[in-house]
Amino acid sequence: MTSTISRDEFKAGLDAGTITAVDALPESFYIQQHLPGALNLIADDVEDHAKELLPDKNAQIVTYCSNPACQNSTQVAAKLEQLGYTNVRKYTNGIQDWAEAGLPIHSGTPTAR
Repeated sequence: MTSTISRDEFKAGLDAGTITAVDALPESFYIQQHLPGALNLIADDVEDHAKELLPDKNAQIVTYCSNPACQNSTQVAAKLEQLGYTNVRKYTNGIQDWAEAGLPIHSGTPTAR
């Protein structure tokens, strides 16, 4: 089971550049809003795109989606772990919690694959 990360710990890791954020929502949602620097990767694309988007299998990776009811981040995290990624965590409260805390949100298209 994937461990979770708190908002404060997640933000600190993003600010320090030690965490790679993975937005597990469909691209249409990612374009509307995502965490700064987040990559966009949905469960159906993990096998095809994880290697190029996330080349270091030991890097700190945190998946997130909308809120605690959303299971996309859980699915992406599980698939990454199945592919051998060793340091995957989940931000359970999602972008809803991040935005409600007044933290920065970006918009725009994901990095080209």
